[in-house]
Amino acid sequence: MGKIKVETCHIEGLKIITPTVFGDDRGYFMETYSYRDFSEAGLDYVFVQDNQSASKKGVLRGLHFQGKHPQDKLVRVLFGEVFDVAVDLREGSPTYGQWYGCVLSGENKKQFFIPKGFAHGFLVLSDYAEFAYKCTEFYYPDDQCGIAWDDPQIGVEWPVPEGMEPILSEADRHRKTLAQQKGDSAG
Repeated sequence: MGKIKVETCHIEGLKIITPTVFGDDRGYFMETYSYRDFSEAGLDYVFVQDNQSASKKGVLRGLHFQGKHPQDKLVRVLFGEVFDVAVDLREGSPTYGQWYGCVLSGENKKQFFIPKGFAHGFLVLSDYAEFAYKCTEFYYPDDQCGIAWDDPQIGVEWPVPEGMEPILSEADRHRKTLAQQKGDSAG
């Protein structure tokens, strides 16, 4: 195996990747992505776009996905710390509607692989965070979809400090629950 450690969770397809970090008193070096290492680990994907965002503490982005142009994503934090979440939206999956969350930080250098068929979101835990991710499909603004971050049926346990309201985009404030969306498409 190459220079990465790959862990799984209870939801098939999700992977936590920890790179090998070479450090000394000058700092550190690591490969954040090597097609060869990822392919050897069973993650044989072609990424076509890299994205980066910066957010302040309390910003919650999500839960997002593209409908007609789904993306596999490899996400990581360059600086700061976030609680990162994926929700299984794959019809027929035994874990449909279930979520998994993990802490990604500039310190732990972990990456989270989220395959097509999942909604994705994150909450910034540090004062400031820089977030980067690779995608296997281009971004289409008209194809941006989402689910309510606080959908009670999904029940994501966001680590929002008591007394703090998450900072949401206007779109994320008005997202429907998964059940409401399924009801809309059934009628």
